[in-house]
Amino acid sequence: MPNRFDFDNPWTQPLAHSDEAARPGAAHNPQHAVNDGELLDAYSQAVTGAAERVSPAVVKIEVRHGGRRAPGAPNGPASGTGSGFVISPDGLIVTNSHVVHNADNIRVMLSDGQRLSADLVGDDPDSDLAVIRAHASELPIVALGDSRAIRVGQLAIAIGNPLGFSCSVTAGVVSALGRSLRAGSGRLMDDIIQTDASLNPGNSGGPLVNSRGEVIGVNTAMIQPAQGICFAIAVNTARLVTSQLIGFGRVRRSVIGVAGQNVPLPGDLARRYDILADSAVLIMGVEAGSPAAKAGLREGDLLYEFAGRSITSIDDLHSVLTEQRIGIPCEVSAIRDGDHREFRVTPAEKT
Repeated sequence: MPNRFDFDNPWTQPLAHSDEAARPGAAHNPQHAVNDGELLDAYSQAVTGAAERVSPAVVKIEVRHGGRRAPGAPNGPASGTGSGFVISPDGLIVTNSHVVHNADNIRVMLSDGQRLSADLVGDDPDSDLAVIRAHASELPIVALGDSRAIRVGQLAIAIGNPLGFSCSVTAGVVSALGRSLRAGSGRLMDDIIQTDASLNPGNSGGPLVNSRGEVIGVNTAMIQPAQGICFAIAVNTARLVTSQLIGFGRVRRSVIGVAGQNVPLPGDLARRYDILADSAVLIMGVEAGSPAAKAGLREGDLLYEFAGRSITSIDDLHSVLTEQRIGIPCEVSAIRDGDHREFRVTPAEKT
């Protein structure tokens, strides 16, 4: 069966609401007020309905890592667990990169207890997303939602395998949108969903879903020892990343071949050259033969603009170096020895 998955697969319709509750002004009319028991029943039905729809497609992921062990560590390969969810009947599964990265052996356990071997399809530490394939067919799949439609305060349900407890369900709300989170690779991940649906080790890679059972995020992290501060990668980001992982085995990004650090931009230079930003990227090194070297950039240059976008940090530079920049000449503005300089850099594909 070809590598494919259907991100537009229809799922169930939204839960029905009673006519009385939907009637304008009903909530303010004592004769039609919904009592607490009915509200709790509706909440319970939303959670149980979503869990019943999604749980069959949620898997437990078991990994083993070989290699040399640290002094004093137990003998044998290191192991770990995480979660994932099936996106195609022929066994494609989305999870976190940190769950399967550098794993020598991957196995998945389905909701019915069946264990299957799996292979890594693609892994992207920069977005903390990965795709694996279980050796199976006709598996149940999830429906993917649209993270642009998420609203703060809406119901959020996390399903996964925390601490090895299979198919555990927790519920809360979407606490905030548009958060940023640092990936294990050091790259900043944007468009992160914050939720208070409880996560624990082992939840990583599992789905965060709405009341209709549509996946709205990929659970990825929690803050310890804080309570109720957990994060998920938005599903629209997961769509883009996983499509590249399935197509290429990796995410295509561009590079220019510099190492740098964030530094304040001297006020006199900012005023002289009408630069609105108060920081820039100081180039600490240029890789020989890189696009930056070919363009004439060198150590000590202050880079503050790339392809018309203000660059105030390394994270800004990373965000503009996308697949679309590969092989496309870009204008770069920098300050060298107090003087404004313009360079034309053609980013190359990251290998």
